Amino acid sequence: MRTRPGPVPGAVPGIPSDPMSWIARLVAADARAVGQLRAVRELALPDWCIAAGFVRDRVWDALHGMAPRRERHDVDVLFFDQADAGREREADAEARLARAFAGTAWEVRNQARMHVAKGLPPHRDTAHAMTFWLETPTAVGIRLDADDTLAVIAPFGVDDLLDLACRPTPWGATRRADYEARIAAKRWLAHWPRLRLEAPLARADLPALGWRRTDQRVGTGFSPL
Repeated sequence: MRTRPGPVPGAVPGIPSDPMSWIARLVAADARAVGQLRAVRELALPDWCIAAGFVRDRVWDALHGMAPRRERHDVDVLFFDQADAGREREADAEARLARAFAGTAWEVRNQARMHVAKGLPPHRDTAHAMTFWLETPTAVGIRLDADDTLAVIAPFGVDDLLDLACRPTPWGATRRADYEARIAAKRWLAHWPRLRLEAPLARADLPALGWRRTDQRVGTGFSPL
């Protein structure tokens, strides 16, 4: 059983037995984040989420007691549509989002074409595409459904994210030089000093999770900080 390092004393309420709902509540408490989720929802992209630093950085900031949190100016939007894998749709989505949120660098990518640059067989869906990222805590995303309920996507689960543990995915472990270069370039250990770099887990020890709807709706007033 893992021993979670826990947040800085007084930083956040204790993480409950349902950590995905806790993550959803953390995002729901951020009005700008909710606005960005609403803007992406308006695009009606299939199998979409906002992932990477949008979730990861909020969680690590909260666990380090950083308030107010540092605002990210880049937002990564994922979707999956094999029927329309052209770059034009991505560019149109980025333009629409830029008009809605000036000052945000939007990157919209159809995961149905992301396998090509990596020399891989086609991905099955957004969750499958995320398993070919370099590190596990980044492979967590969130979506706002039509009923204003938040859903979390985490193909490797959220233990590493909440444990302040950064480890290569099974695919990242086969590209260790790329993984280590990314860690160094991002300077994560300087930003989050309680973060730990961990060895990769065997694939059999990793959870196999996809989308998980939570009971958290936006605008319910939870304040994690």
